[in-house]
Amino acid sequence: MFDTVVIATDGSDSVKRAVDTALDLADRFDAEVHALSVIDASEVDASPQQLRDELETALETTADAALATVEEHADRDVTTAVREGHPAAEICEYAREIDADVIATGTRGRHGENRLLLGSVAERIVRTSPVPVLTVRQLDLAGEDDETETIADA
Repeated sequence: MFDTVVIATDGSDSVKRAVDTALDLADRFDAEVHALSVIDASEVDASPQQLRDELETALETTADAALATVEEHADRDVTTAVREGHPAAEICEYAREIDADVIATGTRGRHGENRLLLGSVAERIVRTSPVPVLTVRQLDLAGEDDETETIADA
């Protein structure tokens, strides 16, 4: 049913559960795993000119670390990619390019911690994705460490 899973990650704490859930899904279907992190071009463009190179380097480092985290948690090979652009558009385009079967993402990212429902990027992915989207919210355990619940435990 699922041969190719795309995990969209920005490295935020709220995406950790989505990564674990997506990897569990990939294990169950013996699916190929792609991890994608998108550098938000609007964030770079909105910064002062003299800081753009530093900001872009910092965002690239964060993206690489986010992808490394997915690779560390996976028990299979993971194809990784970093893109620059509008995150939702880039994620959907990547899914089209590799003929993905599902996109997995957290519901809140680095810029959406104050959103009550879906983060703006997750919402745009759900609305525009050419494939099903698995959105995984971070559990709030009232100050306790967040424990991951796998699909089997749900």
